[in-house]
Amino acid sequence: MRVVVTGIGAVSPVGLTTQETWANLIAGRSGIGRIEAFDPAEWQLKTHIAGELKNFDPETVLDRKEAKRLDRFSQIAIVAADEAMRQSGLASVGGLRPELGVVIASGVGGIISLVDQAYSLKEKGARRVDPFVVPKMMSNAAAGLISMRFGAMGPSFATVSACASGTDALGTALDMIRSGRVKAVIAGGSEAAVLPICLAGFEQAHALCTDSNDDPERASRPFDATRSGFVLAEGAGILVLESEESARERGATILAELAGWGAAADSYHITAPEPSGRGGTQAIRVALSNGTIDLGEVVYINAHGTSTQLNDKVETVAIKEVFGPRAYKIPVSSTKSMTGHLGGAAGALEAVVCIKVIETGIAPPTINYQNSDPECDLDYVPGSSRNIGRGAVLSNSFGFGGHSSCLAFKPYGG
Repeated sequence: MRVVVTGIGAVSPVGLTTQETWANLIAGRSGIGRIEAFDPAEWQLKTHIAGELKNFDPETVLDRKEAKRLDRFSQIAIVAADEAMRQSGLASVGGLRPELGVVIASGVGGIISLVDQAYSLKEKGARRVDPFVVPKMMSNAAAGLISMRFGAMGPSFATVSACASGTDALGTALDMIRSGRVKAVIAGGSEAAVLPICLAGFEQAHALCTDSNDDPERASRPFDATRSGFVLAEGAGILVLESEESARERGATILAELAGWGAAADSYHITAPEPSGRGGTQAIRVALSNGTIDLGEVVYINAHGTSTQLNDKVETVAIKEVFGPRAYKIPVSSTKSMTGHLGGAAGALEAVVCIKVIETGIAPPTINYQNSDPECDLDYVPGSSRNIGRGAVLSNSFGFGGHSSCLAFKPYGG
């Protein structure tokens, strides 16, 4: 059974809609800046920058009372889902629908609400804790809320696999539709974790860029020899996936086909990637096989490309292991150079990017790539976007815990 994409939605540091996000990505504009949500200096943090949302207002979709009862990650997810569902045409279909499922990923769920109420408990006592704290903080909150909003009565849950979460949500949705369990799934990921505790933890793990507070737009520099860590970010990406039969029956516009998904564990270390890239290699190979895609059909890879020394080197190794000499001919870019790293939502936002690549035939650039690294020697589309034509597109995601995941999209031909 073929599974197609009929709607996409994005809320990101470079744009509050898919159109705005895409326009800024292909223009090479960074969404990374100094943190405004709090003062990092007060927390003795070395990192003072992040990929925050600019002028995000959940009340463009939610009423004020409802918005106040939700954690930021759920607000962002609902706004992105609303855009995707409106484009798909399913938003206007009323009633309860057992054939519609929801899979929304998050690496840490409602951590803003958890941290906030932990302080309330300590400073004011148990009686002052928000009665909504548990439904705000649970990782499945966004999935549940979206299912209620659109009457989706099919399976509804969250996937959690660190930075591969959003990609695994889409892969899981693909399998659900192929199995015949549902006709369509609202799938993707959302993350809102720009908090002192998260920054401090990643700093202690030596994972964040701490050398570019005075030049935040240059901080995320995937595959560059001077890369020094990722930049934490927030946002969401949501896709409406649907069986080809269902989409054609209702006359929906089909944007692309989600042809394959591969997932693997590298079975090595809780934070560091296995040096030979075996997890990523396996995930990419399975995605291609699952999607019946030949190596020669791939015209672009959206890399995980975090801007850390280990990830970028190991991902390069994995791509070369799969594609051999042809790896040097495939444009490979990291949009994290502009958005920063959205954690559990990263793969979902990057899947939205892949749909736009298929639609336009344009590959977004890796900005800030200026110094070559002999261990990262592929074509990373440095500096500016590029026309690449049409063909299959891959999206890689790798997460703490050894999770490796890859999605394979291709143009739809009815």
